[in-house]
Amino acid sequence: MKEEVEKVLSKIRPNLQADGGDVELVNVKAGVVTVRLKGACGGCPMATITLKHGIERVLKEEIPEVKEVVAV
Repeated sequence: MKEEVEKVLSKIRPNLQADGGDVELVNVKAGVVTVRLKGACGGCPMATITLKHGIERVLKEEIPEVKEVVAV
């Protein structure tokens, strides 16, 4: 499943990079995807919204086994 998640993140990544940020996959375990928001996304007040309504939503749509996305 890690490879599938990485493929989906590669689709999302250009949008984050356009705003000066990025996302790094840390781990996938039992349907929980752990990511690290980098660059401008790391300290952005909107990071939680980006994480839940952007990254998590897309991952769940593309990979039904994904239950949650958390940032470290």
